[in-house]
Amino acid sequence: MNILITGACGHIGSYIAENIFKINKVKKVYLVDDLKHGKINTLFNSKKKNKLKFFICDVSKKNSLNFLKNIKVVIHLASLTNAAGSFRIKKQMYKNNLECFRNVINFCKKNKSKLIHISSTSVYGKQADIVDEDSGQKFLNPQSPYADIKLIEEKILEKEKKKLKFVTFRFGTIAGISKGMRFHTAVNKFCLNAVLNLPIQVYSTALNQYRPYLSLTDAFKIFKFCIEKNLFNNQVYNALSGNFTVNQIINKIRKHKKKLKIKFIKSEIMNQLSYHVSNSKLKEAGLNLNNNLEKDIRNTLSLLRNI
Repeated sequence: MNILITGACGHIGSYIAENIFKINKVKKVYLVDDLKHGKINTLFNSKKKNKLKFFICDVSKKNSLNFLKNIKVVIHLASLTNAAGSFRIKKQMYKNNLECFRNVINFCKKNKSKLIHISSTSVYGKQADIVDEDSGQKFLNPQSPYADIKLIEEKILEKEKKKLKFVTFRFGTIAGISKGMRFHTAVNKFCLNAVLNLPIQVYSTALNQYRPYLSLTDAFKIFKFCIEKNLFNNQVYNALSGNFTVNQIINKIRKHKKKLKIKFIKSEIMNQLSYHVSNSKLKEAGLNLNNNLEKDIRNTLSLLRNI
C-alpha cells in the first residue's frame, strides 16, 4: 500500500519515516512538509528500504495534495504544535491547523484514503481519579488553543464518519529521540536544560500534578498496529506509556544529572488540574504500550552530553 505522511519532517513524522520499513505491506511512502522550520536535515541519509519520496508542500493551501494519487493511508501530522506557546499565536494556529485538517479530510474523501488522526490527551481538563474516552463531555475542557483545536477536529470527524474511514489517537506528551525532535515538550525541554546547567522551569501549580506521557517508540507501535490490523473503525483511543507527575519526571532526570536547578514560573494554563488518563481501550484492541520513559530520558541526555 502507499502511505502519505503530512508534517513528515517533524518530531513524530521523522521517526515514522525513518522506521516505516518495519510496517508490513507498505510499498511506497510519500512525505510532505512545508519546511518552514528548516527540518530538511531529517531527510539526510534516509534508508533506501523505506522507499521514501519527498515533496515540499504547504498542506494549509487548498488542493495542495491533489498531485498525489493511489494513497491508501494518510498519517496527518502537519500542524503548529506547542500547547503552552499557542496563546501567543492563537489566531495563526486556529487558521493553519484547521485549514490543514479540512484539506486532508477532503483529500481522503476524494481518494477513499483512510486517515490516522492525532489528537491530544490535553483535551481533558477536569480533575478526576481517571479519565477515559467515555468519560463524557464534562471532562473535555481544553486549557489551550492547541488542545481546543484538537477537540474541534474530533468533532469534525464525528460529522464525517459516514463518508470517511479514520481512527483518532489522543497522544500523551511525546518523549524520545528523532531526527526532527523538538524541545518545547516537558521531558525533552527538561533534559536540554539539565545538560546546559540551566534551571528546569516548572509551572508553580504543576509539580505534583499527573499528566500522561507517550514514548516515541510506543507512538510508532501505534502506527504499525493501526495499519497492519486495519484499525480504522472511526473510534477514539487514548495513547500513553504512563502517567507521571512533573516531580517524578525530574527525579528520573536527577538519576543521571545530580545537580538540577528548579525554577517555578507562572503559566497561562493555570486552572488545568491533575488527571490520570486510561489507555485500557487500546489494550482491549490488542496493543499494550509499556516503553520505559526513563530509557527515553537516558538516551536524550546521552545524545546531548557533549554540549
